[in-house]
Amino acid sequence: MSRLQSRFAALKEQNRAALVTFVTAGDPNYDASLAILKGLPKAGADVIELGMPFTDPMADGPAIQLANIRALAGKQNLIKTLQMVREFRKDEQATPLVLMGYFNPIHKYGVERFVADAKEAGVDGLIVVDVPPEHNADLCDPAQAAGIDFIRLTTPTTDDKRLPTVLNGSSGFVYYVSVAGVTGSGSATLEHVQEAVARLRRHTDLPISIGFGIRTPEHAATIARLADGVVVGSALIDQIAKADTDQQAIDGVLGLCAELAEGVRGARR
Repeated sequence: MSRLQSRFAALKEQNRAALVTFVTAGDPNYDASLAILKGLPKAGADVIELGMPFTDPMADGPAIQLANIRALAGKQNLIKTLQMVREFRKDEQATPLVLMGYFNPIHKYGVERFVADAKEAGVDGLIVVDVPPEHNADLCDPAQAAGIDFIRLTTPTTDDKRLPTVLNGSSGFVYYVSVAGVTGSGSATLEHVQEAVARLRRHTDLPISIGFGIRTPEHAATIARLADGVVVGSALIDQIAKADTDQQAIDGVLGLCAELAEGVRGARR
């Protein structure tokens, strides 16, 4: 079993959802970002999504756009991001780590080289927003052949006719984008989330994680009662944006992560 399969299976046994956290590699700088990354498992993150900085993150709202700008200003690139994963893996072997981002930096790096280096570094999965299933051969197939899960986004506008195509070749978990918009924008109603999860379960046996717009422990707990995973990104990134020092950024992210974890873990009691 992959790390993702093992983690979701173990949490299912515990009858609780996963807290999936997103941070951007290199934000606010390499050292502080690495400290945050290393601290997330102890703070309660069950799965970590690590953003690969890119100049045009078209699925992301202002908070993550600014995180990308801060990281790129600090000269963060894909080589440094993979090195960050290697350093994370020196002490942490259990927590799944997923790289999330866009195809352009991977294409420039070279798909074959990227897949090999990501696997060697300890990457468990990829979420690449702008590679549709019609282009599985470009990245999804090589990644899965190397043992790296390829996680698809589904949205409120992904209808029943389209869903089987989107889910074709998906592995790890399904990421349901709960609002028709960018990251950090608004939040879906409970009724909408219930309907979406029920519909997705008719199409896949993969764990379903829900994100976009989840900001508080209370909101995370509500989603955790319905889904297999709760994804939080912009709220964590905001802790970095408002910090005056690196230590404030580290403490802010890890402190909020712990609060979110408490909400998720108590959701089904």
